[in-house]
Amino acid sequence: MSATTSQTRRLAFAPNWAMRAALLVLAAYTIWASSRLGLTWDRVAHGMGEGGRLLARMVPPNFERWQLLLEGMLESLQIAVLASAIGILISLPLGVLAARNLSPIWVAGPVRAVIAVCRSLHYVIVAILFVKAIGFGALAGTAALVVASVGFIAKLFAEAIEEISMKQVEAIRATGANVMKVLAYAVVPQVSSRFIGFCLYQLDSNLRNSTLVGIVGAGGIGGTLFAAFKRFDYDFVAAILLAIIALIFLAEIISGRVRAALR
Repeated sequence: MSATTSQTRRLAFAPNWAMRAALLVLAAYTIWASSRLGLTWDRVAHGMGEGGRLLARMVPPNFERWQLLLEGMLESLQIAVLASAIGILISLPLGVLAARNLSPIWVAGPVRAVIAVCRSLHYVIVAILFVKAIGFGALAGTAALVVASVGFIAKLFAEAIEEISMKQVEAIRATGANVMKVLAYAVVPQVSSRFIGFCLYQLDSNLRNSTLVGIVGAGGIGGTLFAAFKRFDYDFVAAILLAIIALIFLAEIISGRVRAALR
């Protein structure tokens, strides 16, 4: 009996040598990569000191140019809202076409490829391409965030539709209803709450992203922030950063209230 108990304990707590070997390889690769990239404690310590001096130059924040700050924030807000609205409108039909339980594979496959292409490039890279194509300004930023929104929202829409119960779809189809009625009465009621959550999340994401695309000339507060950094105007930089943080917090509060009201 004791021998069996001892064997059971050994089996229950048997070491996972494959996992240990994988962790050892990961640790060795991390050390090697750090040495190749020049990541040393001396550089980290030096960077901490420089960071402290930078933060000291940001205090106190300078809100004297509040009109310029407000103009950039409003432009970023407009870019985010417009890009989210257009991206969601485009993503709705794409999500339906990409759902493999509603569309044949010869339709869902190419649509999923389009969505993957929209998702494959970072929105800053897309913003640079649009700046080069259509020039500086909010139009380039809006177009870049529309592409990013389609890549994210359409994929989530398609996955949510693929998880619905097909019994309701088949019941509505059995009545002779057309495609639009099937979507309205069998698909949308099952995924509407998730769709709303996805849309609110994308709006939050675009609010953050709209402040970054301006750095490459695609409009918004990012351009003002980049210009302040180039002028070494760090107290104004602090004011811009605080305004961005306040905007994101406000958007989070509003989206939370909307989610709670729709539950």
